[in-house]
Amino acid sequence: MSNEEFETAYPHFLGSEIEQGAPEHAFFQVLPAPHEASVSYGGGTRFGPSEILKASWQLEMWDNHSRPCDLGIYTAPVVDCSDSEEQSLENIRQATLAILKRGQFPVVIGGEHSVTGAVIQAYIDAGHRDFGVVQIDAHADLRHAYEDNLLSHASVMKRVVEHNIPLVQLGIRAYCEEEMQARDDFNVVYHDANELVPNNIQSIELPEDFPEKVFFTLDIDGMDPSVFPSTGTPVPGGLGWYQTLNLFKSVVKQRQIIGFDLMEFAPIKGFHAYEFAAAQLIYKMMGIVQRHRK
Repeated sequence: MSNEEFETAYPHFLGSEIEQGAPEHAFFQVLPAPHEASVSYGGGTRFGPSEILKASWQLEMWDNHSRPCDLGIYTAPVVDCSDSEEQSLENIRQATLAILKRGQFPVVIGGEHSVTGAVIQAYIDAGHRDFGVVQIDAHADLRHAYEDNLLSHASVMKRVVEHNIPLVQLGIRAYCEEEMQARDDFNVVYHDANELVPNNIQSIELPEDFPEKVFFTLDIDGMDPSVFPSTGTPVPGGLGWYQTLNLFKSVVKQRQIIGFDLMEFAPIKGFHAYEFAAAQLIYKMMGIVQRHRK
């Protein structure tokens, strides 16, 4: 891929409004990670990062509350995910680690959800020992392995809790008996979709002993397919647009967010509304972080 083709495929986030400056001058560090190796139903998540970045050029700088871009947004080079599954995840770990070593805030765009495992490993390697993870998802992702693959997107949260990282799950509505047992074994806190959605719950309280620092992972299939059908594993009965943002806000208000990601977005050709919505979701999450920085 030539430099011109690369820049066309992976433009920098909100590039129609802001210039791409030096990485050390931006708080938000957008990292495109188009890894897709273990999807088990529909595919296409490898195209998510590039399409979201393209759609971000249609965003306004003002998000109806503030200008998140005032903190600076730098879009890192796309992670090379063309090699083996293990090497691709290692490349993601290294790219995230470089951001953390500069003391900045990763915003990782996947790719399948196994990307989050590599991101969390980078936090551990960077010396973050006392932090928790909050997950919005349709699936628990707590299988020990799926189709004999320990690195599967369906096992990523099992790898996280095996590091003794506390986990809170929101919006889950598809899981097996093995995952229910894993929740008990690793003291996973959960507010499933059958609690949140029918009761229109807009905020949750984290346990008092939950770590002060939190990484937030958002699998796009955690939201209802009526909002985002653009994912490989849609499940009905999910979170709505405002509910998702309000749940995220409730976590940000309680703790120090140290990064977030958006995973499993699979573009649908010809339906650019979903690509724009994903870009806007990321930017609105940036705004919530900006306005509640501790």
